[in-house]
Amino acid sequence: MSVKTGLKENWQQFTLLVIVNVFVGGMVGLERTIIPEIAESDFGLAAKTAILSFIVVFGISKAITNYYTGRLANKFGRKNLLVLGWIFGLPVPILLIYAPDWDWVIAANILLGINQGLTWSSTVVMKIDLVGKKNRGLAMGLNESSGYLAVGLVAFLTGWIASEYGIRPYPFYLGLAFAIVGLLISVFFIRDTVHHVATEAAESHVGKLQHVFWETSWKNPNLGSITQAGLINNLNDGMIWGLFPILLTGRGFTIEKIGLIVAIYPAIWGLGQLVTGRMADVFEKKKMLFWGMLLQGLVIVALAFAITPFQFIVLSSLLGLGTAIVYPTFLAAIADNTHPSQRAESIGVFRLWRDLGYALGAIITGIIADRFGISTSVLCIGGITLLSAIIIAIRMKTS
Repeated sequence: MSVKTGLKENWQQFTLLVIVNVFVGGMVGLERTIIPEIAESDFGLAAKTAILSFIVVFGISKAITNYYTGRLANKFGRKNLLVLGWIFGLPVPILLIYAPDWDWVIAANILLGINQGLTWSSTVVMKIDLVGKKNRGLAMGLNESSGYLAVGLVAFLTGWIASEYGIRPYPFYLGLAFAIVGLLISVFFIRDTVHHVATEAAESHVGKLQHVFWETSWKNPNLGSITQAGLINNLNDGMIWGLFPILLTGRGFTIEKIGLIVAIYPAIWGLGQLVTGRMADVFEKKKMLFWGMLLQGLVIVALAFAITPFQFIVLSSLLGLGTAIVYPTFLAAIADNTHPSQRAESIGVFRLWRDLGYALGAIITGIIADRFGISTSVLCIGGITLLSAIIIAIRMKTS
């Protein structure tokens, strides 16, 4: 079968995958504003480590699923894994609506992690397969933008719905609709991209990795630098996800205002990638990763000292910008440094470590917050993020 790679040549399938990723991101946005509130108000959880446990299990299950999605993509097909991901996502909003205790929330987040690992990983790999080398950054910018704009929008909507109609069940009806529509589109309209991979592999001059796991994890200077930055990026995102609403509650903000502030970060993250994704095709990827991580680190340190809503809005916007700079660049750089036949597996390894950052971030920030306070926890994560930028500057070669 003769196929061509390129955004123009495959715009219809690419557009469908962007739409699917809107629903994928919406599933995560369900929890951004109101799960910490449910933990405290419905189940009486006070310790930060207990509240953040839902992020730990989400991060671990998503990370492991990312890895196996990459390993199995060539064997079972991208589309089949995408459909399977939506099947795992269907029970999530139902469990959250009817949860009688915190264990149900934990179970829902295990399934959500599997859903995200299968669906998001599949859409990432399929878009890279479709567009070829020329537009990888743009493709990842559009993919991640669609997903994280949905995260921000749904985070705002759930906060508003919760303030008007209560925390449960109405906000989670959105999730049920996302899962059903995402499944239907994936089954009936999405086509696999295995033939595009074969076409690109025949033309590729990138050497194959001897040990994909170890070289992507750390051994290869470029891939290892990208992977550690991905882990730290999601480590600080895990902190923002779990502690940010609690920090804002401590400042005396209403849940509606918290929903607005919390939504700004992923919204800017999402919108920004419409620009930064294209920039990753034009500018040196090492510099983009360094400056993006540096900006994140400085902003997170500043969050510990913010007081007013305006200050938090500005910092949330800047944090979203820093994340937008690095997020599509991560995936485009991984693709640049791997052979097409190994790309799905290498991206799976990267996403394994990156999403383990959610779990590590939740554990580290929870422990520090319980012992030394939320501000100290935020400062520590900011310092770790700055260290990640230094590693990129020293170790990564020009890319």
